[in-house]
Amino acid sequence: MQNETLGGMIASLRKSKGMTQLDLAQQLGVTDKAVSKWERDLSCPDISALPKLAEVLGVTVDELMQTKCKPAAEKKSWENILDLILKAVPLAMGLVLIVVPILDKDLSIQDVACFAGIGLFGISLYQLRKDKE
Repeated sequence: MQNETLGGMIASLRKSKGMTQLDLAQQLGVTDKAVSKWERDLSCPDISALPKLAEVLGVTVDELMQTKCKPAAEKKSWENILDLILKAVPLAMGLVLIVVPILDKDLSIQDVACFAGIGLFGISLYQLRKDKE
């Protein structure tokens, strides 16, 4: 369990004890929504709750502390920005190909191929990233 996130550890220990998120929440004096957020790595339990959490789950605080508690939003913020860029570039290239002729500007075949190529490259990179997930 050492490479697991705190949320994953909480979820697996809770399930192994046959508890629902609501059961765990009631024992800790928090909402089931808080437990859900912990288990999905969207937030982390307050440090003052760790002793009781460890007791209820049948582990030590040290075992809980050996996991990673990094909310998913923080973990992937740079990935979200990269995905946004990889979606925006093809869109921008497509808009260029649509708007320039409307403005009565001539595009050479090389310009069209370049813009289309950049757009297709962006779409391909985005799809490759999604396929890896």
